[in-house]
Amino acid sequence: MEITAALVKELRQKTGAGLMDCKKALKETSGNVEEASDYLRKSGILKAAKRAGRATGEGVVASYVHSGAKLAVLVEVNCETDFVARTDKFQDFTKDVAMHIAAQSPLVVSREELSEENLTREKAIYREQAIASGKPENIVDKIVDGRVEKYYSEVCLLDQAFVKDGDITVADLLNQTIAILGENIRIRRFVRMNLGE
Repeated sequence: MEITAALVKELRQKTGAGLMDCKKALKETSGNVEEASDYLRKSGILKAAKRAGRATGEGVVASYVHSGAKLAVLVEVNCETDFVARTDKFQDFTKDVAMHIAAQSPLVVSREELSEENLTREKAIYREQAIASGKPENIVDKIVDGRVEKYYSEVCLLDQAFVKDGDITVADLLNQTIAILGENIRIRRFVRMNLGE
């Protein structure tokens, strides 16, 4: 199948990916825009992994103030260059992350930021609940592991389902943005303020 300029343009508008990346994805998927979009998402994760070690000394502090001005979020998002920090795609990403934090109220950016003490306490609670419900001892550990994963998806920003698209996590959104912009990006920290708290 011939890859037309219209197909490439459609895929670029849908994904925000570069011209050559869109053309390659369409060739790989015989011109199917949906499959090409998935192909770009998968290759984006690989590209993001390659860039993970690069220093991120630039970026922005984005804000979100909920209507009524009773809830606000500040989030610091870093990238490699000031040029990327000023792009619309990067700015949109930071705004989406700030809005997500306001809506979902995570406690930390990543799993690594949770204290071992906190995790030990959660695991003990889950173990007691499983035993109290009469579950056999041989599956209690699997139940605890499953509940810990659910806990991560509730309190860790990168593990949460993205509020604007429940099919992806915030980490997926981050990796897609890294793939599109071609630089390492890191959500460094955030603060969520609720009036009266």
